[in-house]
Amino acid sequence: MSQPTGPRPRLDVRGAVDLSTLNRPPTPAPGTPGGLPTPGTYVVDVDQESFPALVQSSTEYPVVVVLWSPRSEASATVAADLATLADEDAGRWLLARIDAEANPQIAQAFQAQSVPTVVAVLAGQPLPLFQGAYPLDQVRAVLDQVLAAAEANGITGRAAPSTGEQPPQEEPEPELPPLHQAAYDAIERDDLAAATAAYEQALKENPRDAQARAGLAQVGLLDRTRDADLQAARAAAAADPTDVDAQLAVADLDILGGKVDDAFARLIDLLRTTAGPDRERVRVRLVDLFEVIGGDDPRVISARRAMANALY
Repeated sequence: MSQPTGPRPRLDVRGAVDLSTLNRPPTPAPGTPGGLPTPGTYVVDVDQESFPALVQSSTEYPVVVVLWSPRSEASATVAADLATLADEDAGRWLLARIDAEANPQIAQAFQAQSVPTVVAVLAGQPLPLFQGAYPLDQVRAVLDQVLAAAEANGITGRAAPSTGEQPPQEEPEPELPPLHQAAYDAIERDDLAAATAAYEQALKENPRDAQARAGLAQVGLLDRTRDADLQAARAAAAADPTDVDAQLAVADLDILGGKVDDAFARLIDLLRTTAGPDRERVRVRLVDLFEVIGGDDPRVISARRAMANALY
């Protein structure tokens, strides 16, 4: 087991678009019916807002994520076993419990197909561990491999025990501009056409509105991939490397799956083998995906140079 390389894609929520689905069910509170037990000393419950901080902490010590569902009895069993082992290891790793139904964007980022799904995070990079119920002794063996991989990569810190104190309240985020809020609300009700219209109007009023431009790109990505089948898309792309639609579809799905460099390399290679309208379609899609990831991302900067070389 080794640490994967390359950071995950940046997907903004406020100011752009929340890549989540409609009608997210509330997570039952810990200790209530349908919920998990109250978190232990080295166990935290994580949602969309707290997820970035969790990923950052994985540069100091291993984080083990269990994606669970209130409707899955196996989820509760696996989460309880992991909590027991987390307390036994006394901070050598941190257990993060994430309700996959209430946080679908996180579940999608981990490419979880079912619950429970257990993934380790080392230095911001996911390491899939197992899905479904696992005997406790086998879970122990898997965690030993995670700890060995962490040590090999210099990730040897310890998670601080929970004190039970409430964290300091963060300053509320500033209100979004009206059109941005309208787009955000439209995403929440799964009205992507309305979200697109709101962002387009924002850009019409202010062509320099970078947040609206990024939001429009992310809505487009969500719309293009909402019914996509990753395996079918990859099969079509492999069967015909000249099929522009198939290559564009795989690039979109790679972006969602965190394979940003793969997506950019695929489209830049496609630029070199296409011409005319097809080439322009590929160029436009690349620029669109650059907006999704963010212009200041090193992978985007490198890909822009490669795109220029391919074009000129």
